[in-house]
Amino acid sequence: MTFPPDVLPLASISAMRPVFLIIMGVFLLLTAWRITRGTTGWSPRLLMAGAMMLATGYSVIIPLYNAGILIAIPPSGFVNGDAATAMAWECLKLVTLNGGWLVFGMGLAIHAGVFETEKSVAPIQVPHSSSHEPIH
Repeated sequence: MTFPPDVLPLASISAMRPVFLIIMGVFLLLTAWRITRGTTGWSPRLLMAGAMMLATGYSVIIPLYNAGILIAIPPSGFVNGDAATAMAWECLKLVTLNGGWLVFGMGLAIHAGVFETEKSVAPIQVPHSSSHEPIH
């Protein structure tokens, strides 16, 4: 069975990729919401901000590129259409995805306590050994 060039079969990888990206973006947002529920401070703010940026990039911007609504900049650099609009969408895609991962990762690191510098309450015990004492 042959399809017209503008119609993709529903079971093809090209047709399923935007659906997968939309589900992934929404799942990431819901997971971040579940992690930050009931917490306060900078970690939930950064986690949710990064998750919202990633959900926007994965669930809206990339499927619009896959659908052909947004014009991608080809490797040759010559755009058939408004080059300023294509460049603006490309910059928005880069900011939402790269900035989203950066902000999400920072929030996750703060939430996990990676940057905490609190001292341990356990006393430090230094072993008392001398080179003159025999070892038993």
